[in-house]
Amino acid sequence: MNSLNDDFVEQRKSMVENQIMARGIKNSRILEAFLNIPRHLFVPESMIKFAYADEPLPIGEGQTISQPYIVALMTDLLKLSGKEKVLEIGTGSGFQTAILSYLAKEVYTIEIIPELSNFAKNNLAKLNMKNIHFFVGDGTLGVPEYMPYDRIIFTAAAPHIPRVYYEQINSSFGIILGPVGSYYHQSLIRVIVKNGKIKEEELSGCIFVPLKGEDGF
Repeated sequence: MNSLNDDFVEQRKSMVENQIMARGIKNSRILEAFLNIPRHLFVPESMIKFAYADEPLPIGEGQTISQPYIVALMTDLLKLSGKEKVLEIGTGSGFQTAILSYLAKEVYTIEIIPELSNFAKNNLAKLNMKNIHFFVGDGTLGVPEYMPYDRIIFTAAAPHIPRVYYEQINSSFGIILGPVGSYYHQSLIRVIVKNGKIKEEELSGCIFVPLKGEDGF
């Protein structure tokens, strides 16, 4: 990754201290990622002054970049050690992708909207991250060519966890995470798969844009 020399260092520090650490995220690797990845690169030019605000922001095509804390929380729930192969459903502008790239071995990311996938590619190219593989298509079908994945994260709301994610997750040990519920309100659901056994946990309430595709909304 290129060394950072921008005007937002203090804003990143404030974001990490007041939005992320203050809400209980203590993982030093996650905090380091948020300090080192310039979130302002992942929002439209008109939104740059709000890039470190404690809220989601529009990124075009009816989609949003999630509130920083939500990105940190979901990342924390994945329990990444740095050795994992991660499948991300919903590339968006690429910020969550960048965080995953910083913390995991390989990231496979799929986006249904080609314009957003290109936006994310351009954003991530500025950081010279080499372990990201981009796909355009229906994320509810996953990316079977490179299965199994150690982690699967979807960052748009689904009526249920898409069925193929259970087929594409590492059955020895894997985690599937994402927002599940109605069109207007969801809960974060984490599924832990261990030696073929499945444990499902319902975590905090949330609101995400809908997951588009054959097994989404």
